[in-house]
Amino acid sequence: MMLDTEIKSQLSQYLQLMEGDIQIKLSVGTDDVSRDMSALVDELASMSANIHVERTELDRTPSFSVNRPSEDTGITFAGIPLGHEFTSLILALLQVSGRAPKTDQKVIDQIKKLNGSYHFEIYASLSCHNCPDVVQALNVMSVLHPNITSTMIDGAVFKEEVEAREIMAVPTVYLNGEPFSSGRMSLEEILLKLGSGPDASEFAHKKPYDVLIVGGGPAGASAAIYSARKGIRTGIVADRFGGQVLDTVGIENLIAVNYTEGPKLAATLEEHVKQYDVDIMNLQRAKRIEKKDFIEVELENGAVLKGKTVILSTGARWRKAGVPGEEEYRNKGIAYCAHCDGPLFAGKNVAVIGGGNSGVEAAIDLAGIVKHVTLLARSTVKADPILQDRLHTLSNVTVIENAKIKEITGTDKVNGISYIDRETEKEQHIELQGVFVQIGTIPNTEWLADNIEQNENGEIITSKDGSTSIPGVFAAGDCTDSLYKQIIVSMGSGATAALGAFDYLIRN
Repeated sequence: MMLDTEIKSQLSQYLQLMEGDIQIKLSVGTDDVSRDMSALVDELASMSANIHVERTELDRTPSFSVNRPSEDTGITFAGIPLGHEFTSLILALLQVSGRAPKTDQKVIDQIKKLNGSYHFEIYASLSCHNCPDVVQALNVMSVLHPNITSTMIDGAVFKEEVEAREIMAVPTVYLNGEPFSSGRMSLEEILLKLGSGPDASEFAHKKPYDVLIVGGGPAGASAAIYSARKGIRTGIVADRFGGQVLDTVGIENLIAVNYTEGPKLAATLEEHVKQYDVDIMNLQRAKRIEKKDFIEVELENGAVLKGKTVILSTGARWRKAGVPGEEEYRNKGIAYCAHCDGPLFAGKNVAVIGGGNSGVEAAIDLAGIVKHVTLLARSTVKADPILQDRLHTLSNVTVIENAKIKEITGTDKVNGISYIDRETEKEQHIELQGVFVQIGTIPNTEWLADNIEQNENGEIITSKDGSTSIPGVFAAGDCTDSLYKQIIVSMGSGATAALGAFDYLIRN
């Protein structure tokens, strides 16, 4: 039996929502994965009269496809979709059976208007928290469009294929046999990359907002909710709704929430914002801000949005090491998410750059997967004592302090890292196959130039009410000079900025 009693009970409830019959085409051999895949598919069929199984040969073995009767819908799982991909399997069963995806009609129309044939292959790992978003988005596209197929490939099962294509980060997507993308992407982002997205003309009719929020992370979502609850015209424009939270794995310090994961929290934030009359403009990046009669925010697509007040909550992004070799070998041995990409380095030697909490957590995570981890800290290791204690119990981890990274070396992919010992000034080289960069964040404020006062780190300087050096412009979250960069702090500062903006509107 592949599924435990609790999971089977939950699955049984979902399968009752199926609206029609589906055909599972199963292609298996005599290996262990094939045996487990057969067991899973047989269990599914035993739980619903709507599920029928046919043994056949598919492009990959072991794999199975989920189809409408007498047609190839185009959703295939090359590997066993458990772990983070279990939800992808459930949604595929429901959607292929006829249950409509929870997707905006505007997006559905964009998918149906695509011309040509699109055959997507998504290389994933079952421990990757970003992979299901991509798998599920492409599965929706294949359900809605007859000329789109979507295949999830478990990199741990098809190792030779992963090696041949030199895939060293997940999710990695191929389209019609050619590299398409690497990293988390939403359905809207995929459509935008395919050339199906909003242009400046779609924003021309928008009237000035009472509050225009730039950024859709925890601070922006909080600001939007607090503004909308005041009954004022609120708009939020975001590069990607959820922000950096989408790249966060386990969250255990959000008060009243024992544990959640970044993508789940981001989805909840967006769902909460949508409970109010907020104009959400996703996948749009701001490029300029200027105060005229209104405060104008120009987007990269050329559109200009106006607000009586503006709240900047553009967040931060992972800081790069900034050393030779980093850009050349990005996704060719250099990674920024140990949880996502760690399984691709099983049995190999890797390094982690960074001696803070994120660096030590990554080293601990990787130690259970790879052959050996070398942690490189520029000074001393500064992670929480409990993390350091755990780190020092691991026999396959070496800690090197006072290391100045000189270069990440490689040929077609990473083969080593060079550093200078700050105490001896001697250069050292370590042969390895992967480097994980975990050295903090940098605020997304470059687009503001000198228009708004910032500190030496590029963080927006704010007052107690979130106001900035431009009257009517407020800021919140990780893009500000807030002392602590935490989700709950960002939420609070978003609420503060919204209340400050409302007070500004009343007084002006």
